[in-house]
Amino acid sequence: MDVLEPITLTAVAQFVWPLCRISAFLATMFAVSGNSFPTMTRALLALTITVCMLPSIPNLAPNTDPFTVYGIIVTIKECLIGLALGLCTLFISQAFIIAGQAVAMQTGLGFASLVDPVSGTNSPVVGQFFTVLCTLVFFSVDGHLIFLRLLLESFKALPMGEALPLYGIREFVIFSGSMFKAGLAMSMSAICTMLVVNFTLGVMTKAAPQLNIFSLGFAVTMIVGLCVLFLSLNAFMSNFTHNFNAVFNTACSLVGMSCDGIL
Repeated sequence: MDVLEPITLTAVAQFVWPLCRISAFLATMFAVSGNSFPTMTRALLALTITVCMLPSIPNLAPNTDPFTVYGIIVTIKECLIGLALGLCTLFISQAFIIAGQAVAMQTGLGFASLVDPVSGTNSPVVGQFFTVLCTLVFFSVDGHLIFLRLLLESFKALPMGEALPLYGIREFVIFSGSMFKAGLAMSMSAICTMLVVNFTLGVMTKAAPQLNIFSLGFAVTMIVGLCVLFLSLNAFMSNFTHNFNAVFNTACSLVGMSCDGIL
């Protein structure tokens, strides 16, 4: 029994630590981490993916007891790596959600709101529309398979027991701020258009004070907002490709790899 104990503990560690990284990745992955995705299904999916990836994962786990203090530290590191990679995938849709919220506030479409299945809070329908559209495009271009492949490669770049590199964490923090810039850039056309519309309504109010500008202006801004939203869909795929490549490059930098985009 004394001979079998270290062998058994090593075998458990070889399975448990990859499971921790993969489970943490799925817990924050885009389109999978929402409240609409059952937790039990996500757990079974993590177990299935671990079993499928296990033969391709290099046997680089430290020969230590996973139930010791060092084993617990390794478990925490694996969970942090998976959580960081999963958070990267969330940035694919966050720029579009920010753009949708900006468009909704400017056009008066913010009155219509739904419960966001990811965060569980109320958000404008325009943002939800972009979220659904991003989800459909994400699965249509096999984005989930691309990031699962990156997750598998992360076991080679960051063997079990190693921590995230500092330069990768710095790139991750910088990129998280740039997504707000991308969202505002995508909504700039709607902001400029509504600025012109509001300026025109202001001139009309000054020229003809007897007009009921409140009832007239609300309908005009909504119609113009819908037209701007429809026209902005022409650039959706190019914006999605740019965001996807930027997120993929950031995720590669996070685990110490070098990538040049994939779409």
